[in-house]
Amino acid sequence: MNTSMGLAHFWTQSDGVIHSVALVLLLMSTASWYIVIGKAVTVLRARGSIARAMTAFWQADTRSQALEAIRAEDRSGVFALVATDAVLAAQAFEEKQAGGIGAGVEASDFIARTLQQSTVLAQARVERGLTFLASVGSTAPFVGLFGTVWGIYHALVGLAGATQVVLDKVAGPVGEALIMTAAGLFVAIPAVLAYNALTRGNRLVLAQLDGFANSLHAYLVAGVRLDSHGPVANVKPLRAAQPR
Repeated sequence: MNTSMGLAHFWTQSDGVIHSVALVLLLMSTASWYIVIGKAVTVLRARGSIARAMTAFWQADTRSQALEAIRAEDRSGVFALVATDAVLAAQAFEEKQAGGIGAGVEASDFIARTLQQSTVLAQARVERGLTFLASVGSTAPFVGLFGTVWGIYHALVGLAGATQVVLDKVAGPVGEALIMTAAGLFVAIPAVLAYNALTRGNRLVLAQLDGFANSLHAYLVAGVRLDSHGPVANVKPLRAAQPR
């Protein structure tokens, strides 16, 4: 048997369909690794800055200082987004509650709706790219399998009309075609593992974000800060900045 057969021989002997499938798998792998590395860095930076961001926010003297502090410390951007929307909503309600269509709306409902919208937007930002990873993990094996089937079909067509079938003439093309299945798995497995790991990391971040939103809602509405153990005593009020 010819032992010189390898990837280079496989590439030169394959047709345009196999070349297209290989390029598709290469693009899927490159895009998925780009997303995996970027999301992993983002999650690690976010988890490292969450505690500092919330501490800086609650220790500020005024709302404007609190927003500046959390924007500077929150590397993920989602906590700063929720805090900014909530504080702006509270300020808008305080300014416009005397008249207009907002006169009959309670502060709790108004701020709760704002926090809900901001949390949904923050969740979409955190989970951006995961759908692509899930798609790659579920479709890449079938893309590779299609390349394998087409390669075997191409090999059998090449043997059509032969009076004698030699083993190395069948084993070589079939083995080369099976490389496409391995390529599909090589693309899919890291995408699936990364999707599961990133989903778990994002779930922890979103759980902390939900707790921060609840504490922010309670504080802006009732002046009480909540944590996992209940109300927090001796908390400085986040006053609106006094005009000069």
